[in-house]
Amino acid sequence: MKNNYSFYIILITLLSLPLSSPAQKADKKELRWLKHEITTLTSTSMKGRGYVGKGHQKAASYLERRFRELGLKPVAGNTYTQQYGFSVNTFPDEMTLKLGRKEMVPGADYIIDVASNSFHADHKRIHRVNLLKIKDSTDWIKTKARWYSDEVYYLKGVDSFCKRMNIRVRYFAKSLPKACYIIPQHGKLTWDVATDTMSATAFYVEDTVIRHPHRATVSVHSLLLPETKNLNENIIGYVPGTVPDSYIVFSAHYDHLGMMGRQAMFPGASDNASGTAMMLYMASYFATHPQRYSMLFIAFSGEEAGLLGSDYFVKHPVVPLEKVRFLTNLDIIGDATNGVTVVNATEFPKQFSMLQKLNAAGKYIPDVKSRGKAANSDHYHFTEAGVPSFFIYTNGGKGYYHDIFDKADSLPMANIPELSKLLIDFAEALNGAQ
Repeated sequence: MKNNYSFYIILITLLSLPLSSPAQKADKKELRWLKHEITTLTSTSMKGRGYVGKGHQKAASYLERRFRELGLKPVAGNTYTQQYGFSVNTFPDEMTLKLGRKEMVPGADYIIDVASNSFHADHKRIHRVNLLKIKDSTDWIKTKARWYSDEVYYLKGVDSFCKRMNIRVRYFAKSLPKACYIIPQHGKLTWDVATDTMSATAFYVEDTVIRHPHRATVSVHSLLLPETKNLNENIIGYVPGTVPDSYIVFSAHYDHLGMMGRQAMFPGASDNASGTAMMLYMASYFATHPQRYSMLFIAFSGEEAGLLGSDYFVKHPVVPLEKVRFLTNLDIIGDATNGVTVVNATEFPKQFSMLQKLNAAGKYIPDVKSRGKAANSDHYHFTEAGVPSFFIYTNGGKGYYHDIFDKADSLPMANIPELSKLLIDFAEALNGAQ
């Protein structure tokens, strides 16, 4: 009796457990699919999808292969690629910053200004400069004139100085003469991409790791690649529709910041492997679900350098821009815990209302928030050219952005499978809209 009783208890327990619904299984499958793409795009072999070690070219080759595997057709002849070039400043070699006896960790303890020039110094004395003592612009010019190009300077009070002198902090380093500068920074370190160089070499060092050093050892080699040696590619493919010469577009930028020296890699999982993965998922879905209008998919390069890939596309469109009925640009699609924000919602209220109603009907994500125009991603040049466009980004995450911590395993991916369903519904509704 005891054994039979135990058997019935186990059976009742098993029967009471919730079974996975087909929808839940589909969500898990989509999640695995998306995570696989994000992990691939952020792998060390891609080198941050930047310009050291040809990371951007490796990412472009991968996306071209995925477009072909998914069954997308090339728009321009037999090629998926649209090639163009721009100059970019890079740091391809070992980078060293040692303050006193402490070896600084690139990316974690410091970042270098992306427009910095080369500089090398061994156990060099650090000259301390308190910018708060500078009275006016004339005094500032005189102070800089006393600095030497082979010296290292520690600049105190940069933020306050810039406010007083009405100089934007991000452009402050460009006003400095040739030399090496240590600039303490409180809080998050975020890197970028520069298409030119400046005279100075500037390090932004997290202020909590600086312990009043008197000597510095510095080794930085910068290499400005001209546009002829930095060719980039937009990857473009489509699924033909039943109505000729009309397009619904999904886009995302696949480039990121790459490598700062040989140690620090910026994986760019949230920005924007996540958006690229979602764009690929849209391509995989519509490749097997053709629509009334052709579904066009564009993976842009050069976004981090100033929206250069989308700018080039708009100036050299492979399909007539007037034939694009709507473009949805996906950038930072890694955690929709608090829903999404739609840039250009105020510009295209009809489509925004459609998106909100579809979300309410499907109960997909917590919120669809409205935002006005902004030049903050690849939708911008299309909007300016008269193409109806949204830029959608998710609200959530751990705050990793343009840093070495934006990794695939840091993305919560909350509500992302549900977001994919909303995007599919939206595209299908646009196809049915008159």
